[in-house]
Amino acid sequence: MYGIRIESIDLNTNERLKVEDFLSTFNLLLDKDVEHTIAAKYEDEIIGTCSHSGNVLKCFAVKEGFQEQGIASKLITYMTNELFDKGIFQTFIFTQPKNVSLFKGLNYREVQRVEEVVLLEGGMSGINNYVDKMLQNNSLDNKRKAALVMNCNPFTLGHRYLIERASRENDEVIVFVVEENRSLFPFEIRKNLVKIGIEDLRNVHVLSGGNYIISSNTFPTYFLRQEDIRMNAYAKLDAEIFGRYISPAFNIEKRYVGTEPYCNITNQYNKALIDILSKHGIEVIEVDRMNTDNAPISASEVRRLIKAENFHKIRSLVPKTTYEFLMSREAKPIIEKIKRSDSPH
Repeated sequence: MYGIRIESIDLNTNERLKVEDFLSTFNLLLDKDVEHTIAAKYEDEIIGTCSHSGNVLKCFAVKEGFQEQGIASKLITYMTNELFDKGIFQTFIFTQPKNVSLFKGLNYREVQRVEEVVLLEGGMSGINNYVDKMLQNNSLDNKRKAALVMNCNPFTLGHRYLIERASRENDEVIVFVVEENRSLFPFEIRKNLVKIGIEDLRNVHVLSGGNYIISSNTFPTYFLRQEDIRMNAYAKLDAEIFGRYISPAFNIEKRYVGTEPYCNITNQYNKALIDILSKHGIEVIEVDRMNTDNAPISASEVRRLIKAENFHKIRSLVPKTTYEFLMSREAKPIIEKIKRSDSPH
């Protein structure tokens, strides 16, 4: 159809409301973390939208009556080209199972599905390439291993305690640090704090999580509005990917997790891990969290203390290497950001 154009949307103007109204007709939300939105317009009417956050395409919809006009392909191509210009060559889509055929028709490949959501990938690389590259770059042998997945925002004595336990009980241990850069402490700093904080544990390898160790911060809200449903779907999808692809490649037979007495979301996640990974032959070992002053040590408490400028108390919660970083010039921008934030995360 002639007269259809694709244009960028300035989300700081009234155009945002138009996009939100359009998505609401599909019972969709505009996710809070959206970085850029494009719209297909016929005359002045929005007939399709696509957004992205990092390398994840989201908030995608095309108006009924226009769905056979190639609008979906135009939106995906336009957004993919924009991301390509930014150096992002691989993209992902979380979608409901009913929409999978649409995206497969646009050259997306299914990675994994659970009842509520499917993860698809686009681009030259894929999950098998990712696993092969990780193995090549880290020269890991074929010994049976244990694994931990951590965000470490920042690295605390609680993290160290859990890794030490795994190190004592296994020949080889891999710590996957969540790579998605949605934390107050940037990924490279988080990973480095883990590496220098466990240098004495010779059988522990610290690896980047990559795109397939999914962060809950990445997981979409726009079509799964209820938090409990969303978190259960996220946990199941993450566990299935780990069990199907990552564990066999790295010969992982155990996964260690910390208990979380005050967080229902973490408890729900641990339960999903236990249920799903057991089907893949992986034992999930829950370890009681390290406590101080009758409370579990947590990165969120460290961030709260940073905001309160209580660095004396922080000394008792983090390894010496983490504390030295917090006292360094390099940490100042992060500390200022935490102080300015309404809710450190």
